[in-house]
Amino acid sequence: MALGAAALFLSVLTVVAGATVRELAVLPWMVLVVLIIIDLALSFRRPRALAFETPPEVFVGETATLRLELERAPKGLVAKLEWPVGVSGDREIAFQPGLNGTATAEVRCRAIRRGLWRFEHLWLLWTSRLKLLEFVPRLDVGAEVRIVPNIRLVQSGQITTTVQSALYGVKENRAIGEGSEFEQLRDFVPGMDIKTVDWKRSARRRSLVAKELRSERNHHVIVALDNGYLMREEIGGLPKIDHAVTAALATAWAATIGGDLVGYYSYDVRPRTFSAPAPGRSAFARLRNWTAELAYVSRETNHTLALTELNARTPKRSLIVVFTDFIDTTSAELLIENIGILAKRHLVIFVAIRDPDLEMLVETAAGDLDGAATLVAANQSIHERRLVLERLARKGVTIVDAKPSAITARLISTYLEIKARELI
Repeated sequence: MALGAAALFLSVLTVVAGATVRELAVLPWMVLVVLIIIDLALSFRRPRALAFETPPEVFVGETATLRLELERAPKGLVAKLEWPVGVSGDREIAFQPGLNGTATAEVRCRAIRRGLWRFEHLWLLWTSRLKLLEFVPRLDVGAEVRIVPNIRLVQSGQITTTVQSALYGVKENRAIGEGSEFEQLRDFVPGMDIKTVDWKRSARRRSLVAKELRSERNHHVIVALDNGYLMREEIGGLPKIDHAVTAALATAWAATIGGDLVGYYSYDVRPRTFSAPAPGRSAFARLRNWTAELAYVSRETNHTLALTELNARTPKRSLIVVFTDFIDTTSAELLIENIGILAKRHLVIFVAIRDPDLEMLVETAAGDLDGAATLVAANQSIHERRLVLERLARKGVTIVDAKPSAITARLISTYLEIKARELI
């Protein structure tokens, strides 16, 4: 740029100077062309053999590291990556020079959508040695990364430890005599509850014997996911449906460890997928594969059709965990009515995911009229949400209402409490 301005300045001076010098006006431009040709010859080294390493799988909501390596890389190389929809990261990538003319770069990215995402192109940028030129070639990448539902808590063993400690540890001793399934007979000793005495068998044996009971297992647990357009709203950088999927998988794993049968159900404008409750870890594997393929849709949810279909498909009393969303009391009328019908036969947990940004907005003082209007609207939204949850609670529905970071822990605690109290 500076040399071009200088050439232009000299050309103008020669033209102004008069006819004798005017013929030299082209000389600065010729010198500039020669310098550009020399600079091009010294600087142009097209990089080749791009190596793009991605992890085989990345949990949605987590970060991962991508590694890039280029052969014949020029000095001062930077790049821009075309990020797919499901992955976000820095737009500019700085390469570090390595051995034998190679350059490497490590890029941190965040998984924000489930699915298989492909990196198509990488734009390179470097400046020539004389700073006269900039090279901007495009390389084809062709790498892929798979974003899957987040089962970090399952892999860590934290849920397994919690459930086994609650159901088969100290609480198991307390559950004997309070459950509904016969375990064994034993001699009655002082200190035992008199209600456990089996009087008929005691009369035959002519000595007191007591029944030991245990908590019943093999309950049906069904995870019902609303996949309508309201569940695409982003909270904490992820759609609500992804927070719901993470909590659903964690709860399904807890139910599997707890000896229950796990099934799943999805719906939006109509029922989509139903899998009857099944035992073992294979049921969890099917649930994980299903949620990995669960698409993001923009259809409105038909709660009447979906919940009526679910009620018809589950004749046995079950624990049904419903993940859904609503806007206000008016739009939630049909939801409340159909959840109430479902709760007459089954034990229903209604999972609602709070918006931390909305609650933070309410706690912030308004600075102008627009801020005051926003504050009033936010307060109204929170108030109507509370009214809907209170109406559901009066119908016997268990409510789990928490922020995304706490929803999984709250839901598992609720499941364990239901198991301990023999409510199913």
